Amino acid sequence: MSKQRIIVVGNGMVGHKFIDDVVKSEKADQYEVITFSEEPRLAYDRVKLSSYFSGSSVDDLMLTSEEAYQSNGVVYTLSDKVVEIDHDAQTVTTASGRVEGYDKLILATGSYPFVPPIPGKDQPHCLVYRTIEDLEAITESAKQSKTGVVVGGGLLGLEAANALQNLGLDTHVIEFAPRLMAVQLDEGGGNLLRRKIEAMGVSVHTEKNTQQIVAGDECRYRMEFADGSHLDTDMIVFSAGIRPQDEIARNNGIDIGERGGIVIDNFCRTSVEDIYAIGECALWDSKIFGLVAPGYQMAKVALSHIQGGDEQFTGADMSTKLKLLGVDVASIGDAHARTPGAQTYTYEDGVKEVYKRMIVSEDGKKLLGAVLVGEAEAYGTLQQICVNNMDLPADPEQMILPQVEGGASVGMGVDALPDTAQLCSCLDVSKGDIVEAVQGGCTDMGGIKSCTGATTGCGGCTALVKQVMDNELENLGIEVKNDICEHFAYSRVELADIIRVKKIETFDELLQSHGTGLGCEICKPAIGSILASYWNEYVLSDNLVGLQDTNDIYLGNMQKDGTYSVVPRVAGGEITPDKLIVLGEVAKEYDLYTKITGGQRIDLFGAQLHQLPEIWRKLVDAGFETGHAYGKSLRTVKSCVGNTWCRYGVQDSVGMAIALEDRYKGLRSPHKIKFAVSGCTRECAEAQSKDIGVIATENGWNLYVCGNGGMRPRHGDLFATDLDDETLVKYIDRVLMFYIRTADRLQRTSVWLENLEGGLDYLRDVVINDKLNLGQELEDEMTHNIGKYQCEWKTTIESPEKLKRFSHFINAAEPDSSLAYVAERGQKRPAREEERKNQIPAVELAQ
Repeated sequence: MSKQRIIVVGNGMVGHKFIDDVVKSEKADQYEVITFSEEPRLAYDRVKLSSYFSGSSVDDLMLTSEEAYQSNGVVYTLSDKVVEIDHDAQTVTTASGRVEGYDKLILATGSYPFVPPIPGKDQPHCLVYRTIEDLEAITESAKQSKTGVVVGGGLLGLEAANALQNLGLDTHVIEFAPRLMAVQLDEGGGNLLRRKIEAMGVSVHTEKNTQQIVAGDECRYRMEFADGSHLDTDMIVFSAGIRPQDEIARNNGIDIGERGGIVIDNFCRTSVEDIYAIGECALWDSKIFGLVAPGYQMAKVALSHIQGGDEQFTGADMSTKLKLLGVDVASIGDAHARTPGAQTYTYEDGVKEVYKRMIVSEDGKKLLGAVLVGEAEAYGTLQQICVNNMDLPADPEQMILPQVEGGASVGMGVDALPDTAQLCSCLDVSKGDIVEAVQGGCTDMGGIKSCTGATTGCGGCTALVKQVMDNELENLGIEVKNDICEHFAYSRVELADIIRVKKIETFDELLQSHGTGLGCEICKPAIGSILASYWNEYVLSDNLVGLQDTNDIYLGNMQKDGTYSVVPRVAGGEITPDKLIVLGEVAKEYDLYTKITGGQRIDLFGAQLHQLPEIWRKLVDAGFETGHAYGKSLRTVKSCVGNTWCRYGVQDSVGMAIALEDRYKGLRSPHKIKFAVSGCTRECAEAQSKDIGVIATENGWNLYVCGNGGMRPRHGDLFATDLDDETLVKYIDRVLMFYIRTADRLQRTSVWLENLEGGLDYLRDVVINDKLNLGQELEDEMTHNIGKYQCEWKTTIESPEKLKRFSHFINAAEPDSSLAYVAERGQKRPAREEERKNQIPAVELAQ
């Protein structure tokens, strides 16, 4: 049987989702899929475009790859536009002249940015915010600009403003309406959002109608407004809304709406047989849906109809929750109370800068909509009540009021949700899907993500999905506990509080007073880390020895062949020629594989256990200290050369990096910690991908927190701006000690922040506003920790008793003779198993 040929015009997020649904369907082998993209690359995540300016690469944004399409038999063409459709012959023709026949045609052409007809809008440095090419153009323009203006104060406009601020520009937002996000927010919510954004350094100008763009006096351009005022700027980014990309339909006899958009029915069919439209180009019931979730739903419906199903598109929930310039914002349903008879509950806290409004039906039983600004924890509950038309609880106003300490929460339990309730709108995952996954063996969020895809889109459903997962585990009789292990009926956070408050200094003391049994490989390292974090004793002291894993026991990272790496500290990446020579001499003497790391240090690999004290004695004598590469502690502080050498540098990034590394070296923590300091906003040290990132400005330092690289990269959040040296160090002290107090076992700072109730705003309250009155206490704890620092290797080589542990065999002094190496690129590496079997000669080892 010949395959049915489906052509997908457009390879954005929605077009790709349709293709992905096809190749994952049970009938995938019945279809031949061809797609055309106007852009020079395949589908990428437009929702996360702004992350490009905080360090994400184009590869990070990609939703697929050419290899993935090839492996699934998807034929793709890039940088070519479909311009003609022959309905009778069922063919499409591209701008390059290529002609392809189809059985079914999917129009997923998306939208284009609306640029108001302002004289002067077409000049250089007048840009839009839509594609990766647009981002690249904005980045280049920013290098030649000091001031940037975004025209448009909606969702995308504020995302663009965030991008300009990340690029170091003096940023302004121009909005025609009287408030920001006029579509989603009421007056109270819009006003608070404006205050919070302006407090972060972005100037907001509402009710501004730009008349023309002319040459400026102090900047490149001057924007002249209808009210007679003006604003000078070097760059202008238009983000004033979108328009459906319906040109292909308009020019080829397919029905178009009065104001644009390809008209579709409930099955996503256009007015022409065998042609469908999905996503932002499609007009359903005179509505264009500008979010990705409705587009994904349309893709599912169109494929269902092609395969003979009866699924229909009957509209979509346009509720949204996001963080704009660090501010939590959420809008649900009828946010403007336009429903006849609607009543409202409003809560506003001017001190904490929180605004919440609920819109309920005339009889008070149904939730019609809500607005949340500054704190949006209630979003998941309110959105589900609204979408599923559920009855409100008694005293519904309690759902937006702060919970009284010790009082019961007001709202609905997840048990009340129907199985059909859609928890993840991005990937169309229902409560029933989560329940089924748990019943199938998924008992943690990692399993839920892999099995259902929930939370892997925008991430806004994470809290609710976890509640459903935990609830179902309890329904199955599986106890949901946060105990660290069977020996301690406490979480890591609770144990940290017990140790700190009761000043417990040994594992045995804690076990006797608060635990049972003998301990295990889970609780021992965790408690050892807590003890070290607070009291900073020598890691091989009698109080701590035996609690650590292999790396801490031998003060080195064990490698795949049983040897160890030697990593001396190179603070800030700065090293003298004499010290470089010492490292070279040691590496040569002991035949160690040598590599420069991403953290600007030098790793020496292949040291046998008995060689470690010998090597470290030479290094300590030369002035080196342990680099703590083996511990859950501060690893490195990466830096660029800053204003010492670089012509763009505005501060001494190397000096600051060395000062920070010297201050926090040896600090033990729930997970490893990495810093970086950049001397200007060009960000050569990649500070925004670190747990603590510091970026120089002309007025001081910008502080970023809780980023990380690795398997699950996360860019740090901007925490505070233009700090002097003293304030910068104070804030870092407080953030790190609060993290040590409250994080879970082996929890990176990024995950800690994501799980911290109240998120970044709460952390700012604790650290900057001293909400908990802990500031001085946290600083004192850090001062105590710093005062107890010692180089663990220096202490070790001075102790004959401790040196006894550095021997391969208890009753003999011989080294490990089973090691085998091969030469590669002028250095040795461990022989692979097949090389051992084939008896490839080993490199002679230095003894």
